[in-house]
Amino acid sequence: MTELSQQAGTARFAEEQSQRRNDHRTPWQRDRARILHSAAFRRLQNKTQVLSIGNNDFYRTRLTHSLEVAQIGTGIVGHLQAKNQTLNNYLPELNLIESLCLAHDIGHPPFGHGGEVALNYMMRDNGGFEGNAQTFRILTKLEPYTKDDGMNLTRRTLLGIIKYPCLLSQLQRHPLPPVAKSFRQLKVADWTPAKGIYDDDQSLYNWVLASLSAKDRDLFTQSKTVNPLRHKKSIYKSLDCSIMELADDIAYGVHDLEDAIVMGIVNRQDWQEQVASAIADIKQCWLADEIGALSVKLFSRHHYDQKDAIGSLVNAFITSISLQAQQRFDEPLLDLKAQMDPPMAQALEVLKRFVLHYVIQTPEIEMVRFKGQQVVMELFQAFASDPERLLPLNTRVRWLKAGEDQENPARVIADYIAGMTDDYANRLFQTLF
Repeated sequence: MTELSQQAGTARFAEEQSQRRNDHRTPWQRDRARILHSAAFRRLQNKTQVLSIGNNDFYRTRLTHSLEVAQIGTGIVGHLQAKNQTLNNYLPELNLIESLCLAHDIGHPPFGHGGEVALNYMMRDNGGFEGNAQTFRILTKLEPYTKDDGMNLTRRTLLGIIKYPCLLSQLQRHPLPPVAKSFRQLKVADWTPAKGIYDDDQSLYNWVLASLSAKDRDLFTQSKTVNPLRHKKSIYKSLDCSIMELADDIAYGVHDLEDAIVMGIVNRQDWQEQVASAIADIKQCWLADEIGALSVKLFSRHHYDQKDAIGSLVNAFITSISLQAQQRFDEPLLDLKAQMDPPMAQALEVLKRFVLHYVIQTPEIEMVRFKGQQVVMELFQAFASDPERLLPLNTRVRWLKAGEDQENPARVIADYIAGMTDDYANRLFQTLF
C-alpha cells in the first residue's frame, strides 16, 4: 500500500483542537458525523432533486436522494468485497463511502440545474459557479465546524468527493458566449458550467493532491477537449469517487423513474417504446431477458409490485459492477476504478436518457426551473448592487474581509445564495421585489 492508502489518507488540513473524551471512532466515522450533522446537509431537505418541492410530499428531495445514494454506495462496496478478496484493502470503509454519498450534492444551489446555470452566469467574470466545486468549498471552508477550515475532513474523503480534479480555469471554454440582453433571454445551454474546482480554492485542492507522486498528480489532473465549442472535461477520478458516482447514477436512473411513474408523468406506452424495447435489444444483458416481467410490475397498480421491480433493477446494476485496474497510476486508489459491465452500463444509460427527456426536460419542469433561474439572478444582482446594505451581518463581515484579504468578494455573494433552500430563496425574492 502506498503512503496515501496508509497515513496520508487520514491526515486533516488543520490540526484538531478539541479532544473528545474516550472517542474511539475511526477518522471515517468522524467525517460521516460531521457531514450528517451539518447545516448544509440539512438544507438538502428543501432543495429540488428533479420534481419541484411543494406540489407533492411523495417524491424525492436532494436529502432523500443523498440517503438513497449512500445506501446503494454501501451495497456496491459490499458486493465488491465479496467479489475481490485480494483487493479488499483498497476498498473504502462503509463509513467513508457513506460520507462521500451523503455529501455529494451538498453544494447544489436552490432550484437544481436552473439555479446552478444562473449563478454561473452571474459569476462569469469571477471564476464561475458549479455544484461540485461548491461541495468542495463547503466541506473545506464554509461549513462552520471550524473557524476557517470547514468540516476539516480527511484527505481521502476530500479526494473521493472531487469528481472533476481540475481547476475551472483549465477547463473553461474561450471565448465565453455573448452576454444576454436581459435575464429572461438567457439560454441555459450557453451557460452550463465547466465541472471542476474553483481557482479560489486552489490551496486546499493542492493539499489534497500533495501526497501523490508528481507523475500521478500530472496524470490525474489532465483534461480533454471533446468539442472545441464546449468546456474541456477532466478524465480521471479516484476509486472511492468512482463508487460514489455509480451509486448516484443508479439512484438517478431508477429512483427518479419511480417518482415519475407513481406521479403519472410517464406512461406505459412511452416506457415500452423508449426503454423496454431498447433494453431488450442489448446483447448479453441480464436485464434484456427480464425487462418484460419488470415492466409489468413497474406499471402495476400495487405499490409492492413496483417496489419489487425497483429493488430488482437496483440489485441488477449493483451486481454488475467490478473493480478494474487501469495500470496508469502508482497509487492504487487512483489506478483502481469501479466499473459497470458494458451491457448493463448501456441499459442504465437508456434509463437515464429516458428520465432526462420524459421527466427533467418536460415543459412543466422547465418552467419551474426557468422561474428559479430568474429568482437567483435577481437576488444576486440585488446583493451585488449594495452588499453592505443588503447582505446579512455574518455574510457582510465575510464580504468586507474578502475585499481586505484580496479574495473574491463576488464569491461570498455566490456562497450565500448557493446555500439557500428553494423556499428561502423564494421568500427573500418576495421580500425584496
